[in-house]
Amino acid sequence: MDEQRETLQRIVSTLANKNDEIHNFIDMLNHTINNVQVNSSNAISELDEEFDGLYSILVEMKGSMANTIQQEEARKIQALQDQLNQCSNALESSEELLELAAQSLDIKDSAEFLKAARQIKDRVTTASAFRISLKPKVSDSMTHLMVDFALERRMLQAVKFLPVPKAPEIDLAACLVADNCITVSWRMPEEDSRIDHFVLEYRKTNFDGLPRVKDEQRWELIDYIKATEYTLSGLKFDTKYMNLRVQACNKAVAGEYSDPVTLETKAFVFSLDSTTSHLNLKVEDTYVEWDPTGGKGQEKIKGKENKSRSGAQSPKRTSISTRSSLRGSRDRFVGESYTVLGDTAVESGQHYWEVRAQKDCKSYSVGVTYRNLGKFDQLGKTNSSWCIQINNWLQTTFSAKHSNKTKTLDIPVPHRIGVYCDFDGGQLAFYNADSKELLHTFRTKFMQPVLPGFMIWCGGLTVSTGLQVPSAVKTLQKSENGLSGSTGSLNNIA
Repeated sequence: MDEQRETLQRIVSTLANKNDEIHNFIDMLNHTINNVQVNSSNAISELDEEFDGLYSILVEMKGSMANTIQQEEARKIQALQDQLNQCSNALESSEELLELAAQSLDIKDSAEFLKAARQIKDRVTTASAFRISLKPKVSDSMTHLMVDFALERRMLQAVKFLPVPKAPEIDLAACLVADNCITVSWRMPEEDSRIDHFVLEYRKTNFDGLPRVKDEQRWELIDYIKATEYTLSGLKFDTKYMNLRVQACNKAVAGEYSDPVTLETKAFVFSLDSTTSHLNLKVEDTYVEWDPTGGKGQEKIKGKENKSRSGAQSPKRTSISTRSSLRGSRDRFVGESYTVLGDTAVESGQHYWEVRAQKDCKSYSVGVTYRNLGKFDQLGKTNSSWCIQINNWLQTTFSAKHSNKTKTLDIPVPHRIGVYCDFDGGQLAFYNADSKELLHTFRTKFMQPVLPGFMIWCGGLTVSTGLQVPSAVKTLQKSENGLSGSTGSLNNIA
């Protein structure tokens, strides 16, 4: 009966997962149909714009060429008209001279005849009829302004849709996820010399398999990638997976996206649990700051008001009662245990996070603890908590603490501290987050889940989560484990 029930539950789970996949695929198909309609409409609009632009150029060219023809026509007509006027004037003068010469032939007196003949001869010598050209200055031909669009017509008839690059293929085996970086590698299905660059898109998700359409973050874009490999660096892995896809582009158009791939982005993500912090700490997500008033400012004001009005209750008693009401659930840590814990426990595996203190921070501790840390307990002073402490009061001291035992660390205090917790291997190591230099290692056997723990007095701490274990830390841990196996419990507090 129990075996059949378990089998049926597996079947139900498999069917539910398959139904979820089908729903996601239906959403994707509907989304694709909508995109096809939108993109088709956009393509037609762009086609209209291109042809309208071509028509506009042709109309502009036609107008310019017609204007050139008209100007040439006017120039030639003007030249011929000027020549015609000159010829008309010369002909009129010549006809007058001819009539005068004919009349002179009738003169009987020889002296007058000789005088008239000389005058006519002189006039003929200077007559415009003998100085004008009887050849047209311009021809009537306009063939030099003819056009032949046969070649352009053939070119237009040969116009086709732009050659679109094929979709790249992401080489999943060559992709690498390490040190909060993702290296993506791809190739083209065939050689294409016209490709100018690639576009890489990525987005975070908590779902494996095909990218989902609904309830997902938007795609982030990296443009103008010249190579067939790209590394995304400085990422915060605050989701389980990352979707990636690549697109090839030539000078004119972008091609289809590659089939998307989903890469796992494992990392430890947590926030500071403000509901359990000390009242003197201001907590916001991954930042904690010392607050010396701890809500007392308003309490003192109320106390003074009460004293001036009635004198019935002392400011001290008002402060106590008001602090109780202000604290509410924030009574997890009290007294000098200025502590705040992470909201997510480490129960297995290897995890890493970093802490950066403000320059004016007087004292702070960074480590892990079981959930049973007492409300008056401080990190490192119980057998259920481990930490390193930095004290900048009067002089700087740097130490590792566990079970109320202290080991002084004779090394400079780093700007950022990396915390490495190997739950299954029983190791808690602290590193210089910049140089990855090992600061101290605790070795133990964790008997129950541990929470990240922080204590602070004067100043503030910023916690960075969503980080993978750095490769340098992994390498150092392998070396430390090998050395530990041969020499015993290295770096433990005596």
